[in-house]
Amino acid sequence: MPKICLCLTGKTLEQDLQILDKYRGYIDLAELRVDCLDPDERFLIRNFPEKAGLPVILTVRRRIDGGFFENGEGARVTLLSKGLAFAEVDRRRNFAYVDIEEDLEVPGLEEAVRTFGTRIIRSYHNVENADDNIQEKLKKLRRAGDEIAKVAVNPRSLEDVIKVYRAAKETKDLEKILICMGPFGANTRILAAKLGSYLSYCSASGNLPAAPAQLDPKELTELYRFRKIGEKTPVFALTGFPLKITYSPHIFNTAFSHEKIDAVYLPFPADNLESFLRLADEIDLAGAAITIPYKEEIIPLLQDSSDGVRTARACNTLVRSASGNGWIGHNTDTLGFSGSLLSFIGKKNLHGLGVTILGAGGAARAAASEIHRLRGRCLILNRNPARAKELAAPYRFNWGGLDGRGLDIMDRYSDIIIQTTPAGTFPNVEDEPFPLYHFTGRETVMDLIYNPHRTAFLKRAENAGCRVLNGFDMLVRQAMSQYQLFLGRDFPTELIPRLEGITTQY
Repeated sequence: MPKICLCLTGKTLEQDLQILDKYRGYIDLAELRVDCLDPDERFLIRNFPEKAGLPVILTVRRRIDGGFFENGEGARVTLLSKGLAFAEVDRRRNFAYVDIEEDLEVPGLEEAVRTFGTRIIRSYHNVENADDNIQEKLKKLRRAGDEIAKVAVNPRSLEDVIKVYRAAKETKDLEKILICMGPFGANTRILAAKLGSYLSYCSASGNLPAAPAQLDPKELTELYRFRKIGEKTPVFALTGFPLKITYSPHIFNTAFSHEKIDAVYLPFPADNLESFLRLADEIDLAGAAITIPYKEEIIPLLQDSSDGVRTARACNTLVRSASGNGWIGHNTDTLGFSGSLLSFIGKKNLHGLGVTILGAGGAARAAASEIHRLRGRCLILNRNPARAKELAAPYRFNWGGLDGRGLDIMDRYSDIIIQTTPAGTFPNVEDEPFPLYHFTGRETVMDLIYNPHRTAFLKRAENAGCRVLNGFDMLVRQAMSQYQLFLGRDFPTELIPRLEGITTQY
């Protein structure tokens, strides 16, 4: 099972010990990043392992490798020597590991540390992109059989992440640390077991991260159940681009934990949909949730689709076909949307009500199909009126742009207003989709955004006296449907009260 390593990036050793104590129950070892320490603290590192009370990696990382050390190689070797000097017979008082880059030549130091049981991590870092020959790099890194080969790359696309998973398969029997830095590669930190990686690095929340997109140890162990993930653990994904703050991993992983199901759900930001499907095959994804901007683009790539996808002309859920060689598309947004709205307004249908949809993307398509099914009158307004017209046409709905003309038409369709655009999503919380519209207080307003809890649009509506609803209830409802599609069993409804208080660090 991969270990969890907490990277310590404090300016003082005392700060590092305080951080370590906070997370001690979540980690197996720590990495002392000497390059982050104040200069006068760097020569006091020798006794740190004894104070830490657990295995510690000694690292002095150069800027070229993603670190902060700016002095010459002579000064860096001196620091490494200071930390490893006067080794004691009780190995717990020594650094358990030392990280030495592939181009650092210190044979005398290496021989000395081996004598007292300190293991060498022979590392290579590419902070610019991902190499094409990662597997060859891993195989050639080690200079002795007791070393651990480490490769850390910074993928610029999901295609780069695929290279890493393929390299992992080709080096299956090699003791290694294999990492993707940055947002595209956060999944590799969670799925260290799938990569056969010796450990996964993490950083304390609120502190300087040792590398881009490192997770907090508590998040890694409690939300993603890192220690429960094995080589054969089914993986479910959420994909889109860019993936903003999402509660979905909390919903699914909380349910997996509650029901003791061996599975994990995590985000995979994808700059290209075809790349995501290739990655899905590479790591044998069990299922996926699809969000902006791929809900429509995915449809031609499906082996088959449900009636909901064909009606809404949008897909937000993928499950494996019976053969396992393709994907079946579903749309759980539709019933999630209508169930949430009807429950809120206390009606069984929308007969006699005028509804305005702001937006014309995948979520708007789900809303439009349900409004038509529920016999509501509807107006679709979009920044691009042609998109609004295309969505409105099959239902013979009215349409227009987010402009003065659209505003005039909206007066006849303002019983219910449905906001489906990303405007106002964290961190751009002040954005509004249609600031021209002035609420009268008689409207029911539903914003499908759920983070923040109240968007600027909803706040303005609420201040005018409108009844308002955010998208969290819809999120939970559609996730419950996805859960059934993924696992063939009902979502544990007793968890719903717990989900209402969820916060996330995405």
